[in-house]
Order: sequence, then structure tokens, then C-alpha cells
Amino acid sequence: MQFNSFSFALFLPIVFLLYWFGTRGNLKLQNILLLVSSYFFYACWDWKFLFLLIFSTLLDYYTGIMIHRSEEHKKKLFWLWLSIIVNLGFLGVFKYYNFFASSFVTALAQIGLNVHVETLNIILPVGISFYTFHGLSYVIDIYKNKIKPERNFIDYSLFVSFFPLLVAGPIERATHLLPQIIKKREFNYLKAVDGLKQIVWGLFKKIVIADNCAEFANVIFNNSQDYSGSTLVLGALFFTFQIYCDFSGYSDIALGTARLFGIELLRNFAFPYFSRDIAEFWRRWHISLSSWFKDYLYFPLGGSKSGMLIKIRNTFIIFLVSGFWHGANWTFIIWGFLNALYIMPSIIFNTHRNNLDMVASGRSLPSLRESLSIGITFSLTVFAWIFFRANDVSHAFNFISEIFSSSLVSIPYFRGIGKAAIIVPIIFLFLLVEWIGREGQYAISHVGITWKRPFRYFFYYVLLFMILYFGNFNESQFIYFQF
Repeated sequence: MQFNSFSFALFLPIVFLLYWFGTRGNLKLQNILLLVSSYFFYACWDWKFLFLLIFSTLLDYYTGIMIHRSEEHKKKLFWLWLSIIVNLGFLGVFKYYNFFASSFVTALAQIGLNVHVETLNIILPVGISFYTFHGLSYVIDIYKNKIKPERNFIDYSLFVSFFPLLVAGPIERATHLLPQIIKKREFNYLKAVDGLKQIVWGLFKKIVIADNCAEFANVIFNNSQDYSGSTLVLGALFFTFQIYCDFSGYSDIALGTARLFGIELLRNFAFPYFSRDIAEFWRRWHISLSSWFKDYLYFPLGGSKSGMLIKIRNTFIIFLVSGFWHGANWTFIIWGFLNALYIMPSIIFNTHRNNLDMVASGRSLPSLRESLSIGITFSLTVFAWIFFRANDVSHAFNFISEIFSSSLVSIPYFRGIGKAAIIVPIIFLFLLVEWIGREGQYAISHVGITWKRPFRYFFYYVLLFMILYFGNFNESQFIYFQF
């Protein structure tokens, strides 16, 4: 079941009505309903993998209790490593076994040894990277005495499996979400309206921008050998907006949906394409993953307190692991390596925390220097996305080599450019709305607050019209479901 599907449009209001009116405000019944609904939501993908989700939940629930209960440090370590090894073991088998097997065969072939290694014909369980990290952060925090284990299995299971975040995040922390789960919740009309607004904006980004851009990007990337350098640049730009609007659109729908049930999830995007340097970009892109790696990998490795060489090493490790987290392909690793290179100057010269505020805060337009910084950062990001989108490394390099050829100055053309001519102005309109609303939690969070009701309603009717008229209703899968 996808957020952009007709089935979800039926599922959500049914659960919402049962939650607020069927349970009569009983917290235990509300949590049971949300948990059952979440398992149903997940089972709609493939019910067989539901057992893997439940097993992972049971493992971390039990090991968390045993870590807290154990008095000897060795026993605490045993239960911690049991959780880490089993969780990462499942992730490794389902997501990375075939990658390592094929890479091993290729490496041996380079030295003249031909071997055969069996690969596994298995489907990657949707959301496994996300709920695995939910559980790992929980047991690690217990080990570090940051939290105590949750004894109520229903409440803990809901923390792991809450359906808005289950398949593509944000990656929640027990310190943030569990207190909300165990606390009585009351319906708040204003929060519910705000949640609906964020859902609508997320659907606009996904159905109107991302899915249409995906159509153009797929044509260009899948037939890149047939197109000019200028057309390939256009394809890279289409993918740049596709992945942002696809993933941030999902996050908007997730956060808005959770708010309907009185729960606030972690913010996952903060207008990253308006960043003035790569360090700022990574503070604004997939925030929950970036902060997870910082807290559970970067700091344990020594962070930035052990000298410049250690800081550089740790930064490369973080970005390489982040790339590998996204998928079992060398293209993702190169994408992570590129971003590590991009951020190096700010690490070496200690300027990585120069841009903590929003660009042009309190002003309508950025300065010339800010505009140039945004343009350079955006261009570097677009270039890195080519590796993220390419089928393999050779495809990425061929794509790039054609860009830097004489055909770069030609007029771009591809099959479907007529439809693209309609969508491009909508992308510019989208960017304008994002710029105007960049200091809010999401672009339209404050739109129309001071407007008279007819003007405010007109804006939302126009937004709904654009979704219905320009939207791509093929129920295409969100990109990050594959991670």
C-alpha cells in the first residue's frame, strides 16, 4: 500500500475515524489499533516479510531488557552485539549478499581466477533499512544509559512499526517517539488541519513534480547513448527534482499523517536545494539518517576531537557507509565518496558550521554571494546524483563524458519534451513557493494565515486542481522504498 494509492485514500480515513471515535480516547486501544493497522499496511506489500519485522521487533525488545537487567558489563556487551549482529546480518543477507558475491567473482577474474558463487534470488523486504536502524538506536541508547527499556510490548512494537514511517522513515529515536506513544493523546483540530495541509503538499510534490520528472529522467537515462550533452544535463536536472520531491514528498505525507493521530515525527527535510555549501546540504537532506550516522557511527569513531586526520577519516567513513546504505551498487559508494570530497574543504578549514541559519533569513532575496554559493552547491549535487541514478559505474562515466562534449551547446531534445515544456514552469512555481515558505516547517505551513478565507481557499483549490490535472496517477513506487 502506497501513500499515493487509492487503497491508502480509503485506509487512512477508516483508521482515523476508528482511532478517535471507536476507541473513545482509550490509549491502550488506540495503540493496539495503530499497531494492527501498521501490520496490515506492511502486509499489503508482502505478508511473508511481516514475520521478519515481528522477529526484529522481538529481538530488540528482549535484548533491550537484558542489557538493562545485566549487571556485568560483559553481559551487556553480549546482548548489545547479539542485537547488532543479527539485525545487520539480516540486512546483509537480503540487501548485500549478491553484491559481495558478484564483486568477489569479479575481483578474482581480474587475476585470472574464474570461480562460480551462487547468488540468491530474493526480494529486498521493504523498509528493512529503516526499521533495522530504529531498533539499533533503541538498544544502543539503552546500553549507553540514555533510556530505559520499554516493558510494554505493544508500545515498543508501535514505535518500530508505526505505519507512516515504517517503510521509508524518518528514522525515529526512542527518546523522541516513545514518550508520545505512551502518553495520552487528545484530538487537536488545528494540528489535524496542519497535517492535512502537509499531506496535500507532499502529494503535490510526489504526483505532480516527482512522477512527471521521473518519466522524463527515465527516458533520458535509459537511452543516454542516443542524446546530446545538453539533453543529458536536462535529464540530470529532472532526476535531481524527482528524487527530492519523491523523498521529501513521502516525508511530508508521513509527518502529516502522523499529526492526524496526535504524533509528531522528526523533520526529515529542510529545503536542501537552497543550501550554500555541502555541509549545510547534509544538515537539510534526509536529516534523520544524517543525524543517526553522526550519533551512532561518527562520534563513536572519535568524531572531530582526535585531530584533523581522524576527522577526515571519520568523514569519509560516514559518507561511504551512507552511500552503501542506499544500495548494493558501486554507484552509491562513488556518490558517497564524491560528497565526502565536496565537504572536505569545509572540514579542513573548519567552515562546516558557517551556515546554520536559513539563507536570506528575514529577506526576500539572497545576496549575490549567497546566490553564487547556492548555484555552486546545487551544481555539485546534480553532478553527484548522476552516479546515484546511473545503472552502473560505466553508465555514469559514459553519461558524464557525453555531457562534456561538443553536443553540450546543442538544443536539448528527447521523446516527451512537449510534456516537459508544461511541467518545467510548474517546477519553477514549486521552487518559488518553497523559497517563500523556506522558514516554515514545510513550504505551505504558513501560507494564507493572514489571508481572508476566500483567498486561502482559492490557493488550496488551485493546488488540488494541479494535482488532479497535472498529476501522474500511475501509483509509482517511492524511490526510497528500494533502500
